[in-house]
Amino acid sequence: MTIIPTIIDQHADEASFLWILRNAAIQAPHYRLADIVELDNRVEAHIDGLRIAGDAGWEICKKNLTFEESSEVFAAANLALESKDPKRMVDVLDFVESTPDTLPGLISAFGWVEPQKLRGKVKDLLTAEAPVYKHIGIASCAIHRVDPGRFLDTAIECEDIQLKSRALRAVGELKREDLAGVTQEHLSNSSIDCKFWAAWSMALLGKSGSIEVLQDFVESRSKYQMQALQLVLRCLGISGAQSWLKKLSKDSENIRNLIIGTGVVGNTSYIPWIIKQMNDPEQSRVAGEAFAIITGVDIAYDDLEGVWPEGFSAGPTENPEDENVSLDADEDLPMPNQGLIEQWWENHRHEFDSNQRYLCGNPVSIRNCRQVLKNGYQRQRIAAALELALLGSEEILFETRAPSFRQTAMLD
Repeated sequence: MTIIPTIIDQHADEASFLWILRNAAIQAPHYRLADIVELDNRVEAHIDGLRIAGDAGWEICKKNLTFEESSEVFAAANLALESKDPKRMVDVLDFVESTPDTLPGLISAFGWVEPQKLRGKVKDLLTAEAPVYKHIGIASCAIHRVDPGRFLDTAIECEDIQLKSRALRAVGELKREDLAGVTQEHLSNSSIDCKFWAAWSMALLGKSGSIEVLQDFVESRSKYQMQALQLVLRCLGISGAQSWLKKLSKDSENIRNLIIGTGVVGNTSYIPWIIKQMNDPEQSRVAGEAFAIITGVDIAYDDLEGVWPEGFSAGPTENPEDENVSLDADEDLPMPNQGLIEQWWENHRHEFDSNQRYLCGNPVSIRNCRQVLKNGYQRQRIAAALELALLGSEEILFETRAPSFRQTAMLD
């Protein structure tokens, strides 16, 4: 076989670049599972090109590690995990240990590779001395939704904060009811990471004591604010959520979170208020998303989209004197037409029960959540996965970040 270095370079570059796109897509409001399938097929095609190149493909990926990016680690780790040469995995692990910011790429590769190719490798990590290796092992098990057993118990008790917080998160992901007691002890942990993931897991297990902690993460505007908001409102029920949102509404800076929160609650009593927020260009698109997640409309597809307001801009501009450098948080959301939305609601409001919670146009139920996991947009799918885990005591949190070919097989 003739090896053409430029082609191998292209495979490595494209695999890394597409991983970056995919990493954004799995959290995006405009990607469905079918779109992730298409993106994943492109990633896999370039990984396959590197596989076919053999040693030459590995050498290119190893060289690209010098860029110190998670995306390059993802490509190299895929080849290392599938190789019969253990030194390749040692090289990747040593690199990640010395460059911890690239850890997400390595964990993503462990999630990408099929379980049978990980036999022995994950156990070696779980039994290693270095906390970072144990962290990778626990994360790999959690992504594949495989219970690491006693290794999870010991990871919670370790001194390393990163490992402990990842282990506490896995308790909820895997529904480890037997670890609820030890997890509860960390609701007052001095580490914000450990405290949050302990509360998050306790909430998924349906245990008391976590709600107030999660509410504090929202009210204090911590880095976990949005994750806490998405879960705590689903645990409070309609009346409890309404009371708490009323408390949040006293702070005018909470308007965006309030809009998102009404979509999470999913009760149609909020619809008139949501439509009113569409009059504000700053909040219009996120209000449209809240309306869509309750009613199930697709604003763009159902011709409910409006024009960009004259003079309105979002995100950074080309003006060098503009101090706003923040990206537009709603960049991928359509701008709703308030008048058309009002008319749609007037025509369809009789189809909804004001005493129900809705997700994408149907009452929250196990059947509906599974349907949204198949056909919804990624943010809607993430919501459905949380709802499903809360609805069924035996339902393990569905992994919406997993390779699409694995997700599709699980949903068939």
